[in-house]
Amino acid sequence: MRSLSALNEKVALLRLTGRLDEAWDIANTALRQARFTGSREELAASRIRRAQVQQFQGKLDEAATELTHCVLESETHEWAGVAAFARENRGKVYFEQGDLEGALADFTAAVFLREKAGASSEHLESALIAVAVVESFIAEQRQAR
Repeated sequence: MRSLSALNEKVALLRLTGRLDEAWDIANTALRQARFTGSREELAASRIRRAQVQQFQGKLDEAATELTHCVLESETHEWAGVAAFARENRGKVYFEQGDLEGALADFTAAVFLREKAGASSEHLESALIAVAVVESFIAEQRQAR
């Protein structure tokens, strides 16, 4: 369990099974390992995974702050794949917070970043679905007014 990819996979599995305290501990271990043995790009990806755990814990403000730092760093260094990952996750947090415009902006940017990174059609499709869902929520809100 010392490889970074194994740690990150364990974080995802624990998060998805609702074992959030364990996921948080492993996410911090993965973050430390990425800091000492990985690249800066791997460190940013580990920070995104840790922010996902925060989101699932209901710590939306903390997750949004961490993801914003990851977006800025990854876009500054032109890591399109990591930037798309960060934008998608921040978009999910914004959606949970009710910031539909922010979510739409992030999901839309994620589509373009995924295209730039050469993502598969499945990854592009999931990002496009997120855009369509948020657009429909925005349209519903406008009609309700």
